[in-house]
Amino acid sequence: MRELPSTAKAVIIGGGIIGCSTAYHLARLGWNDTLLLERKKLTSGTTFHAAGLVGQLRSSANITQLLGYSVDLYKRLESETGLGTGWKMNGGLRLACNEERWTEVKRQATTAHSFGLDMQLLSPEEARELWPIMNIDDVVGAAFLPTDGQANPSDITQALAKGARMAGARIFEDCGVLDLEIVEGKIKAVITDQGRIECETVICCAGQWSRQFAGRFGVNVPLVSMQHQYLITEPIEGVAKDLPTLRDPDRLTYYKEEVGGLVMGGYEPNPLPWAVDGIPEGFHYTLLDSNFDHFEDIMELSLGRVPALENAGIKELVNGPESFTPDGNFILGEAPELANFFVAAGFNAFGIAAGGGAGMALAEWVHKGEPPYDLWSVDIRRFGRPHFDTDWVRTRTMEAYGKHYTMAWPHEEHDSARPCRKSPLYDLLSSQGACFGEKLGWERPNWYADLGAGEVARDEYSFGHQNWFEAVAREHEAVREKAVLFDQTSFAKFSLKGPDALAALNWIAANDVSKPVGSLIYTQMLDDNGGIQCDLTIARIAEQEFYIVTGTGFATHDFDWIEKNIPAGMNAQLFDITSSNAVLSLMGPNARKILQQVTRDDISGDGFGFGTAKTIGIDGCPVLALRITYVGELGWELHLPVEYATSVYAALMAVGKNLGLINAGYRTIESCRLEKGYRAWGSDIGPDHTPVESGLGWAVKMKTNIPFRGREAVARQQRDGVNKMLACFSVDDPDIVLQGRETIYRNGERVGWLTSGGYGHTLKQSIGYGYIRNPDGVDQDYVCAGTYQLEVATLRVPCQVHLKPLYDPKMLKVRS
Repeated sequence: MRELPSTAKAVIIGGGIIGCSTAYHLARLGWNDTLLLERKKLTSGTTFHAAGLVGQLRSSANITQLLGYSVDLYKRLESETGLGTGWKMNGGLRLACNEERWTEVKRQATTAHSFGLDMQLLSPEEARELWPIMNIDDVVGAAFLPTDGQANPSDITQALAKGARMAGARIFEDCGVLDLEIVEGKIKAVITDQGRIECETVICCAGQWSRQFAGRFGVNVPLVSMQHQYLITEPIEGVAKDLPTLRDPDRLTYYKEEVGGLVMGGYEPNPLPWAVDGIPEGFHYTLLDSNFDHFEDIMELSLGRVPALENAGIKELVNGPESFTPDGNFILGEAPELANFFVAAGFNAFGIAAGGGAGMALAEWVHKGEPPYDLWSVDIRRFGRPHFDTDWVRTRTMEAYGKHYTMAWPHEEHDSARPCRKSPLYDLLSSQGACFGEKLGWERPNWYADLGAGEVARDEYSFGHQNWFEAVAREHEAVREKAVLFDQTSFAKFSLKGPDALAALNWIAANDVSKPVGSLIYTQMLDDNGGIQCDLTIARIAEQEFYIVTGTGFATHDFDWIEKNIPAGMNAQLFDITSSNAVLSLMGPNARKILQQVTRDDISGDGFGFGTAKTIGIDGCPVLALRITYVGELGWELHLPVEYATSVYAALMAVGKNLGLINAGYRTIESCRLEKGYRAWGSDIGPDHTPVESGLGWAVKMKTNIPFRGREAVARQQRDGVNKMLACFSVDDPDIVLQGRETIYRNGERVGWLTSGGYGHTLKQSIGYGYIRNPDGVDQDYVCAGTYQLEVATLRVPCQVHLKPLYDPKMLKVRS
């Protein structure tokens, strides 16, 4: 028995495909003092019973790129290590059996084209040529991706493990991790059943055990175990070795070839959780009892597609637990709660497809302190307070599992585990017709039904204009012509204070926050590459005190970024005060007239200019009023203690009634911001984009001598130019619905895709934003010299390009 080393640069916990892939990539980056510890044997957790389908296309360009990296790695791994992997690039088919599904598939094909994948649309007959044993009576069409495939999960893991050893990593099986030694918030050692290993970096790839283990150290990993079943048949006549994988979402099933037979599994709408009270001690290389009764519905659905299954011999009905997450995406990155504790877990039954790329990305994250590209959709910091409760996580995860193959509708909301976090106005707004959406547990009004006209406050999903289209048009008109009130209590709100608060924030923020007390600063926070890590608003409310406001879903991420970037030795403390304040946003041409009637404070243009903040009194409440807008109209965000929310709301509505004041929701905000050209973090801007590329250079303090993180990268781009530039696109055809990810063509050549899309009700046009790319450089002249088309559900439509906002109230002589 080998002796366990007493020190290591990094320790990886878990010997499944993710752990072995991370070890492989970390060792190849020079971290050959890396240990991988597996409590039993490699693959013995859940990897050994994975189905092994490898698909690439996702709704995120970068996750698609990550999965594409897996494919490239699996192609070469056998020749590199000498171990077979079972990799076959036999392609992947996806069926559509009704017109709405066909629309979804066509939109997916366009997304694939946007991301550089050759997804081909096929007729039912062409699909059957690739998959001869299927019945196509109900098939409308199909999509085929030639570069998809399948692999043997255990073989590919062993090959990765060998590759890791070849690069210098060491792997120890039958070595259980018992504890971490943490001193003053820093990892010092890993304690195992074979001894202590001194190290400063721990990488948790423990699969379904990750939540329980990480939770012991205050780290939140929102995943739960679910039962997942698939059957393996005896050989079936007509099943060729190169048969493509097949996904049949309308029948909730998937298929792959296995030794001349089939593997068939599915995602039932009534899934079964597992290990609700904890994973049994010593559980490894173990399957659960087959549940034929529960699998019966999936079996019935499959027989309609593959009649040969009715007479096929069944080798086994595999029932293996897998870890799933509340949003169906895996979890990657450094834990915000504990420095140098990294997580890769919760792969939602596509760990084999993601394994190669996820290991690569996490290894780079460990090595460089940042991922190779924006991975927000899988970032561990996308979660928040509700995700600490395992029952909440399980309830939402069961819904997400059940929706795995249901239609992926635009703007679809989850129904489970709601309501959770509520504004003080929730019940009142609900009675007034609010249709709520949910983000990070918060209930937020998306739009308001006209109850008097018989409208119902419920979303009805489609790929066209949905049932709230006219309601948003009403609210949008009120924003532009009268006034509206948005309940934005869910905003994340932080307080930074201390003797060095100004110095710390001026280092972290790209804009100048040393403006006078009472100033309101819109700013980005950049990484060393100039990538936009945060996009937020800062009010300087005292010499060394700042009030920071950011988006609801970015609470954990932005708090973590700010806190970790306070320079060492500086005395500045960051507090999350989100739950302390409600936010009412009063917006529209009549906003000043309304606000003036409820406060004695001077809110005139001279007394309360744009980009300023001050405390005013309303109905006995001290209100921090921020003169800012995200809809392109005169307005204020009113931040106030939660206990005053209902009275201040009532006061505003009472005086605003005669001035046309109405409630409005987040879908109206989105429509208005598209017209005004405001960027949205997580889509239009993020770590892959810089202020120069996204047209936000005006918000960077380059004319000062104040140092800030990312300054050198911004200066370099200002000097040397950029290879991509954000532009606006408009389409005149009212039937064209833009949602994001539509392909951008310039002079007939693919140059990018839309990062966001929607409808501008003032302009009566579909509007989208996206980056125009050119490796030889992009400037305004290059953008404006092109003729453009957008590919929407595989159809190319003409569009216009713009570099200035489509709507500007100043040009319309609205507002002073």
